[in-house]
Amino acid sequence: MLGTGMRRGEILALHWSDVHLMDRKLYVRWTLAAIDNGKIHLGGPKTEASRAWISLSPRVMAALHRQAAFQMAAHPEGRLEGLVFARPDGTPLRPQWVLDQLRKRTAELGLPRIGLHDLRHTAASIMIAEGIPIAIASKTLRHATLAITINLYGHLLKDSADEAVKARSAALDQADVQQRVTRTGSERTFRDGLRC
Repeated sequence: MLGTGMRRGEILALHWSDVHLMDRKLYVRWTLAAIDNGKIHLGGPKTEASRAWISLSPRVMAALHRQAAFQMAAHPEGRLEGLVFARPDGTPLRPQWVLDQLRKRTAELGLPRIGLHDLRHTAASIMIAEGIPIAIASKTLRHATLAITINLYGHLLKDSADEAVKARSAALDQADVQQRVTRTGSERTFRDGLRC
């Protein structure tokens, strides 16, 4: 799910009613946070831009199908409702518990210690490295402004800027060649006209 670029609180607050598997989309409507010594609070997303539809990749779709099957197996008499990721009794997962589980799994695999938000940064970095335009990456991450995305990930755009300079230079060189060919052809036509 973190491959969607969602924030931890948005994932933990995701309700099945906001998951539209047939359309391959979900809607971010809520966020979950632990405040005042761990008291769970369900509220609106971080910004108005955060409240948005998110397209789902095949990998995320597969994860959601597995989660649905898991919940249906645990409660065969019920239907999918409530939180997508919850305790067996349907209550919210605690953000710290999720972080502890991530760290436990990464340690078991011998991977570096990372936080959940690092996965969001990884998703953003992959988009930019793959040449997704920064405006699209910003929209996908649901940043309030494009400036936020540039401030956070602008250092990743250096190679893109280098490529843009090369592309612009190549285009201008091509235009110069085209102009010389056109000018030479026009001069030849003019000279041929004078001979007539």
